[in-house]
Amino acid sequence: MIKGILKNFNDETYILDDDGKEYYKDRIIWDGYIRHWAGQKICCRELKQKDYDQELPIIICWPDTEDPKTTFVDLYYNERLVKYFASILGHTAINVNGKIFNFSHLINENEIMSKEEYFYRPAIGEFAPSPNNKNFEILDNGQVFYDKFGRNFMRSIHRIRVIGIDTDWMMSELKQKLHLIINTSPHSSNLEKYRDFNFFSNNCATIIRDVFNNIGYKKIKGNFPRELFISAAYHLSRANGLKLQYSILPQLKVPEAPFSIVSPILNPFNYFRLNKLRKLGLS
Repeated sequence: MIKGILKNFNDETYILDDDGKEYYKDRIIWDGYIRHWAGQKICCRELKQKDYDQELPIIICWPDTEDPKTTFVDLYYNERLVKYFASILGHTAINVNGKIFNFSHLINENEIMSKEEYFYRPAIGEFAPSPNNKNFEILDNGQVFYDKFGRNFMRSIHRIRVIGIDTDWMMSELKQKLHLIINTSPHSSNLEKYRDFNFFSNNCATIIRDVFNNIGYKKIKGNFPRELFISAAYHLSRANGLKLQYSILPQLKVPEAPFSIVSPILNPFNYFRLNKLRKLGLS
């Protein structure tokens, strides 16, 4: 990993470190990074995936920020992607001490991710949308466009940070869930899918909800991402010994993704909870 200022001058883009050394001068640095971070200090490294132009490792960049010094849990509610109907209720993930657990209907997307890959992967190579339909596509030449780049470039993300939870216990429960999914027998008709995924009863929200329940927070409910987020924020704010902070990570707008929108609230009781959270500055 390197740290330096993102320079963009006379059609040249590179990273300039504190010693004046230039990095990645003849490489592809995604335009989305230049749009938002030109002139700022950032972190960069190479990914194992390669771009389709130079066939070199993709360069990922992210803001030079630090996680809290204490143990923490971040619960994320990702707003819905307007161009995918399956995203109508949004998405949720959870960060325990810097390790982000992501759960999905696709077996290879059930994983532990670094902060930079979850939020800031560039829309380059396989992560980009197809140049033909601007969505997912596999071309005749075998090139795959997953349209799965950094979440914060694709949508706004709501975050509840919780200080005081037993993170060792939560980490253990999440790893058990992940182990169970990865070792589930393959889907009979589609090997890419998680066989036991169910849109209503076994999804990204219910898996994380069950982990909260298993470590003692039995009142947290919700079968869908925004319902879980509101319920968790409300009940954790009333639990003894916990400190909560709410924030929004606004979408970093790029041409590859339209603006996201908030999912509808399905549980009427969550309107009451949301109003209470707003009064506490937690929504």
